Amino acid sequence: MAAEPVRTPSEIPAGNPKHAARATRPAGRKTRSLLLDAASPLFKERGLAGTSIADIATAADAFPSQITYYFRTKEALFVECACRDMLYVARAAEQAALKARTPRDYTRALVETVTSTDSVSFFAEALTLTRRRQDLAPLVERTIGRLHSEGLRAYAGQIERHGWRSLRDPDATSRRFWAVAIGVILEGYAIGRSPDQLCEEMLRAIGEQAATASMSDSAPLRLVDRDASPSISPDGETSS
Repeated sequence: MAAEPVRTPSEIPAGNPKHAARATRPAGRKTRSLLLDAASPLFKERGLAGTSIADIATAADAFPSQITYYFRTKEALFVECACRDMLYVARAAEQAALKARTPRDYTRALVETVTSTDSVSFFAEALTLTRRRQDLAPLVERTIGRLHSEGLRAYAGQIERHGWRSLRDPDATSRRFWAVAIGVILEGYAIGRSPDQLCEEMLRAIGEQAATASMSDSAPLRLVDRDASPSISPDGETSS
């Protein structure tokens, strides 16, 4: 999870090239952002079916035609809102975890942040929607790729900074984190778990991700995978 600024999906238009071109203009980017800001809380509160284009236009002080101009359909706007929210919560989790001094505190900071919002369940709804609307899948795919790549970069950076030992390959750790988050939060919402219960369940499912390096470790950055102990160099390459 990276310290660098997150480029949100509102800056990465999906689908038709004409719509992408419209959003590259400064005025277009601002309008898209305002529409996303207005639509996101409505979608999270009322769902896709319960939110109309007219509702969003009223909340954004815009015209309904502007929504179709920039997003084509309500479904496309829904998916883009969900993707943007997911990247926002990922960035918030990264910032919270920067203060951690131990591997356990690092994991807890990440988990507490993602389980305290409804952004992950919102994103899961978008995943379900794209099963029926494959034209919207590229935006979801790019968002997932961003979560994994930036998660890897931030996690590897924390390991190197503190001299921790990762108990799994960092890339696998990043991917596993978000897979567990989506699964635990979806299950928790279905059975009515509180944010605190979601947090504890997710911590239990993830387990220990890293350990404090011992004084006998010869290198400040070590990857430990039970049977083997490869090291990782500053340029990100691993060796046995």
